[in-house]
Amino acid sequence: MTPHLQYNSDDFNANYPTRSFPYKHDLAKHPLFDLSRLIELAKSMDRDRIEYNSGDLEPGHRYEDTPKINLSVEETIRQIRDCHAWMVIKNVEQDPEYKEFIKTCLDQVSERLPEGAEPLEDLQGFIFVSSAHSTTPFHIDAEENFFIQVHGDKSFHVFENDDCRLVSEESMEISPGKFRNMSYEEEFESRATVYELASGDGIFVPYMMPHWVRTGDQYSISMAITWKTPSVIRRNKVRFMNAVLRRAGLVQAAPGRKPWADGLKVAAYNMAFAVINPLRKSEKSRKLIRQLFFGRNANYYYNEKSA
Repeated sequence: MTPHLQYNSDDFNANYPTRSFPYKHDLAKHPLFDLSRLIELAKSMDRDRIEYNSGDLEPGHRYEDTPKINLSVEETIRQIRDCHAWMVIKNVEQDPEYKEFIKTCLDQVSERLPEGAEPLEDLQGFIFVSSAHSTTPFHIDAEENFFIQVHGDKSFHVFENDDCRLVSEESMEISPGKFRNMSYEEEFESRATVYELASGDGIFVPYMMPHWVRTGDQYSISMAITWKTPSVIRRNKVRFMNAVLRRAGLVQAAPGRKPWADGLKVAAYNMAFAVINPLRKSEKSRKLIRQLFFGRNANYYYNEKSA
């Protein structure tokens, strides 16, 4: 079954890549999103590619206070209709079928890009399996994203933050030791565009655009099909190095403010990861490296059981 993303060219041309916009897709019955197939996928993934907890949260919920789930990954998916859980299976492109699915979807996006637009690189996929009335708290993502709603309904709140009043530049710095959830206030909603997504709906979520999500009356299956352009990859490297330097007490300028310093940070990042990346092939070594460089919080998602 070949996936199709059906969006209005005027919406795409007017908004991509800085503003969200809705679109349609035909993936509601795609076999890759059957619960049985998702269980098979989850069983094949390393444990650090799966994060799950209670979905009974509020938009501003602190991750440190998040209730856990006393079920295995497999049983959480089996019981998703009534176990009040939220789960994400990360980097599903490691499975060949999902990798081809993501590529097919994003080939359709690449065909619509204007001449001279940056290419789509680092293609990844994240699948969300959530019980009814589950909340994904307020956060940002360091990539661009075509989000597809496959089963159930979701209310997706996307926020304008060009002036960094809701999420500061410091909060955009990238560190594995930092929790995803961000500070949220009810008055933020005056800046929100709310998309009511049913099966067959989707939205484009721009790079670093704040958002939070709540499922409707049924369990939900959805997917973030993500990519990074070369300029986003560069900004992420600078933001990663800014976080490292901040931990050492050296506050840094935002990406683009000091191009010469950005160049040095990118070079330092590339040299460090040329050494580190070959060591990250196994889950055990990834876990150790995260803890050594970023502390125990960097492995927070291993603690899935309730206290």
